[in-house]
Order: sequence, then structure tokens, then C-alpha cells
Amino acid sequence: MNFKKIYALGLRHLYLIMNSFPRVLDLIYWPTVQIFLWGFISKFFTLNSEYYNNTVGIILTAAILYDFLFRASISFNIMFLEEIWSRNFTNLFIAPIKISEIIAAITLTAILRTLIGLVPAVLITIPLFGVSILKLGIPLIFLLLALYLFGITLGLLVTSGLLRYGPSFENIAWATLFFLAPLGCIYYPIEILPDFLQIIAKLLPLVHIFEEMRNILMTGLVDYMNIIKSIFISIIYFSFGIMIFYISYFGAKKRGTLINMGE
Repeated sequence: MNFKKIYALGLRHLYLIMNSFPRVLDLIYWPTVQIFLWGFISKFFTLNSEYYNNTVGIILTAAILYDFLFRASISFNIMFLEEIWSRNFTNLFIAPIKISEIIAAITLTAILRTLIGLVPAVLITIPLFGVSILKLGIPLIFLLLALYLFGITLGLLVTSGLLRYGPSFENIAWATLFFLAPLGCIYYPIEILPDFLQIIAKLLPLVHIFEEMRNILMTGLVDYMNIIKSIFISIIYFSFGIMIFYISYFGAKKRGTLINMGE
């Protein structure tokens, strides 16, 4: 794997972002709106709910972590789609660049897109709502790692669909996380779900991540088993996502459809 090629691919996407005000505005706008929306909703629940003793903190922290997951996944998809929209997709495979280098470049650059949008929103919550995700302490690093790996996995699966079915699969990129959100138990405990759905939900890293987030904020204690489970499951899904991506790529190459992706 050539790190200079990975750096060059990543730098191309970084230039696209930093030299386009609409792109930067889009990255910052949606997370900020999310924080405002959930901030005021959670303040309302504070006055009308007895379940959480810190409703604003818990719901806003959940919203921030969920947005981190959403941004990681969408950033991966967008950078892949940028290559298609700019008709540069075929050029990538003509150039002496390995698939692993393309995946590595997009994966590493996606974190920059994610942070550009998320950091301003996180900073707003501190003075406006008195909430900081830093209260999670050291476990926050591992929770974000598990979220990022799972977000990139979803991005890999969507791009695999793009390779297999073409740009018509693009709409799935926006729907994937909304489909999984109810099973992720982002804003409520897993006990809310019916028993058969709880079994399915536990196969996702999201449940263990958000259950642990609530556990830390409500009790001040850390259950490292939940953190280990979330990272372990995320790594399994990430490995599966890479495998599916390679299968889709070689399938598209065999069918000769790669050359039409940018058309």
C-alpha cells in the first residue's frame, strides 16, 4: 500500500471541501440545526418527564453521537459519489491505484469531513445548553471509534451497491441510517423494543454504544464490556463491508460496467 497515493487522493477531496463555501456550509449547517432542534425538545422533556434526571444532557449527547455516525457514513458516500459526479471514477481505475488505497484514502478523509461539521455543533451545546460530550471521559474515544467504524461500514455497503447497481442506488445512501435508527436505541433503552427486535438490535454495535452512553451519564460508572462488545461488533461489520466492496468491484469489472459509472 502506497501512503503517498493515499495522501494524494485524500488531499484532492480536502481541496474540494476547503475551496467550496457551499460544501463547508452544508457540513456545518445540518449538525447545528440538529443540536438546536434536539436541545429545545430535550428541554421540554426535562419539564415533562421523570425518566431521566438529566434529559437535556442525555438526549443531546445521543444526538451528537448519532450525528457523528451519520456524518461518517455520509462523508464516505459523498466522496465516492464526487468521483462519479465529476466523471473521474473511471480515471481512478486507469491510474496505478489499488482498491485498498482508495478505501484507505476515503476512510481517513471522511473523519475530516465529519469533524468539520460536528465540532461547531458540539461547541454550541456548551454555552447554550450546558452540555458537553466530554463528560463521558476517556470512554468517549472508544465509543467514537466504534461509531466511526460502523459508519464507514455502512458507507462501504452503499458504495458496493453503487458499483453493483449504478447511480440509481444513490438514494439508498440517504436512507440507510434512518432504517437502522429505531433498532439502535439512540434515544431510549433497549427494553422499549419488543423481545424479538431486542435480539436483532443486540447484533448491532449501536445498542451497546448508546446503552453505555446512558449508563455513564446516569450512574457515573463505566461498563467496559459494553465498550468492548461495540468495538468488536464494529470490526466484524467493517471487515464484512470491505469484503462486500471487493466482491462488488470485481463483479462490476467482470461485467464491464465500471467504465459507465461516470456517465
